[in-house]
Amino acid sequence: MEIISQNFLPQCSVVTWSSKLDKKRLVPDRSSILLSKVVKRSRLVIRNGTTDGYVVGENEDLGSIARRGESKSKVLIPGLPDESNGEAGAQISRYRSEWKPKLTVHYEKSGCDNIDAPAVLFLPGFGVGSFHYEKQLTDLGRDYRVWAMDFLGQGLSLPTEDPTTISEETGALKKNESFWGFGDEAEPWANELVYSLDLWKDQVQYIVEEVIGEPVYIAGNSLGGYVALYFAATYPHLVKGVTLLNATPFWGFFPNPVRSPVLARLFPWSGTFPLPARVKQLTELVWQKISDPESIAEILKQVYKDHSTNVDKVFSRIVEITQHPAAAASFASIMFAPGGQLSFSEALSRCKKNDVQICLMYGREDPWVTPIWGKRIKKEIPNAPYYEISPAGHCPHDEVPEVVNYLIRGWIKHLESDGFEALPLLEDPEEDWEDYRIAREIEFPREGWKKAVNLLLYGRKFSFWSGVGESFRSTVIRAFRGKSA
Repeated sequence: MEIISQNFLPQCSVVTWSSKLDKKRLVPDRSSILLSKVVKRSRLVIRNGTTDGYVVGENEDLGSIARRGESKSKVLIPGLPDESNGEAGAQISRYRSEWKPKLTVHYEKSGCDNIDAPAVLFLPGFGVGSFHYEKQLTDLGRDYRVWAMDFLGQGLSLPTEDPTTISEETGALKKNESFWGFGDEAEPWANELVYSLDLWKDQVQYIVEEVIGEPVYIAGNSLGGYVALYFAATYPHLVKGVTLLNATPFWGFFPNPVRSPVLARLFPWSGTFPLPARVKQLTELVWQKISDPESIAEILKQVYKDHSTNVDKVFSRIVEITQHPAAAASFASIMFAPGGQLSFSEALSRCKKNDVQICLMYGREDPWVTPIWGKRIKKEIPNAPYYEISPAGHCPHDEVPEVVNYLIRGWIKHLESDGFEALPLLEDPEEDWEDYRIAREIEFPREGWKKAVNLLLYGRKFSFWSGVGESFRSTVIRAFRGKSA
């Protein structure tokens, strides 16, 4: 095999391979293209407004090959900012803002100098915080104004005071109580506090309106994806686009008092403070297990497909959070909180009705929120681009940030140009991407090495059941490979 066309520019390029070359060579030139006897067609491809490269196919153009899922092309994208090569990433600034009395929100920002650039807000998954988006803040912050926030009850948005008090009668017995929230009565500021979807949705509204001050592109991983969709369904005028990164399609095991007031009365406790006696005992037992560093390491091992990914910083930050005196009671409040006023499906329907733009990015090897959930969303919104990355697990933004950042850049440019710029992996803004899927190998540099993953874009005619069949076949193949190994 020989490379017959390559042009590596800062954003990406396309390399197409051929095993049947004439002696003549194709030499890319901006003014002219010399065709060999074998190569019958060529195209100049402009991707995302900043990248160009020549794509050459044998007897047909790349577009027709890609639409059959048979493309052998490779897309080269840049890595993260490499300080060893003099590439400076965007500086991250950290803030704390009091939203309500005693409720302080931690958030981080980068790209302060990009005054006219679009605003992008990232929402974290359960158990982590804005630190999980460091690779987006330092990279995307070079082009956009980027924020990431910690949900109340998690990360660095845990309370700075005990939300409960201990009565005089039991004070002597609980003098050395190490957990906040295990008292007998709630403080006035925490009287109705419960760490729920509705609280986080209102928290995002505060950040967007009071801190950012304009509509945003919002992206969320896992739990953050649900909150992003919920927020967009409730306040569509504040959202320019939603990116779901392995978004969990369910949260909250107990009935919402607004949706089901009668049913909600059957449950005596719904995540408020103080914790009931039995819940305190259960929380202590469970917390002892899940806050153990070995348990945390095992969970990270599950959700990251590529175990060569450095998760030391993420691990240490999660361990640090679990040692906060308010962490255990906050965890109990989250677990027993009622579901949102809108289910995930209802939020999706509202977004569809209000024409909220949605983009799906899923790690294919996610053991928790498998891609089948992303494909169900794709079925409901056929025009939503659905990208599947492999190998990648539950947190693709941290495991393969180069790919996720490349896709987010292209997605934002596509929307900002009103569709004039092509979606990532499409060659032409007006290209008909009705067919089943487009497949590419994505290659990027990382720490002096080259790394590659597979990237699929599913078209408008994507069939949910064909996707189910494909997922089943992939699972069987991986199982057999594991046995043979």
